[in-house]
Amino acid sequence: MSTVLQTRHAWSRLEYERMVDAGAFAADARVELLDGELLDMSPQKSAHATAVGLVEEALRGCIPAGCHIRSQKPLALDDRSEPEPDIAVVPGQLRDYARRHPASALLIVEVADSSLPYDQTDKARAYARNGIPEYWILNLRERVLEVCRGAAAQGYRERQSIAAAGQVAPLLAPESSIQVSALLP
Repeated sequence: MSTVLQTRHAWSRLEYERMVDAGAFAADARVELLDGELLDMSPQKSAHATAVGLVEEALRGCIPAGCHIRSQKPLALDDRSEPEPDIAVVPGQLRDYARRHPASALLIVEVADSSLPYDQTDKARAYARNGIPEYWILNLRERVLEVCRGAAAQGYRERQSIAAAGQVAPLLAPESSIQVSALLP
């Protein structure tokens, strides 16, 4: 009996973008690249889609001039990652990214239900390692907002869970206050 050694191919962001440009994925495919792995994203349930809209609406009222919100669009995070966060607040204007995706964000928000463990671990590490200063996980299971700050190579140094009755002020707009319940469907 012979043994077959299986290896995985770690995709680069450039290879991934070439596949996208070549039409390797269906137009409605929900795929993202994180740490060299191509991952199928689960279809959005109504609560998830509603929460993404509520977060976008809440942030729109407080982000400073010179920033804009990208909803479920690629972020060229590093050479092996191009995730599509639910919400990313990025510097600049919309047209600044006509030829390339942004490489960083001031705030990333993931709405999590079935993806909760993945968002709390793999995505959190990737965002922290790439210097994203603030990462929120809107945890639909427990109806809390998990706020991660203090990005470092090994992960976020600060993690706080805020109940629906609580409030949060984004680092990019510390004078603003958002009621967590306003983000929840």
